[in-house]
Amino acid sequence: MSTVTDPKAVVVRYVEAVRDGDAEVIFDSFAEDATWLYPGNLPISGLWESRDAIINDFLGGMGRYLDTSAPIVIELVNAFADGEQVLAEWTSKATAANGTAYDNRCAGVFTVKDGKITSVVEYADTHHVAATLFA
Repeated sequence: MSTVTDPKAVVVRYVEAVRDGDAEVIFDSFAEDATWLYPGNLPISGLWESRDAIINDFLGGMGRYLDTSAPIVIELVNAFADGEQVLAEWTSKATAANGTAYDNRCAGVFTVKDGKITSVVEYADTHHVAATLFA
């Protein structure tokens, strides 16, 4: 689909696609064997292995914890790159399925090879995630 190969541009494109709900670009952003690690003890914590698991189970599974009739606002704060590694920081704002306001600042260490995201380690305020989404 895309010929974007610069690691920072790949990650910025991905975060903007999440913000815009562009499923095609989200799918195209990941290598088939990509991994996503979400540390902690939450129901969503763990190592998600494969593009399909990341998109369908991890990212796609978040809908059950959110009020999907309310807007979900993703904003890229900054991105820094060093070779294949990209550190991206973003905010996520939404309404939880229980009506609580979700407002979190997240960071992810992305590895990009040949224009595809091959791994992500995400960091967020897991206490806030637990208190709002899994209360």
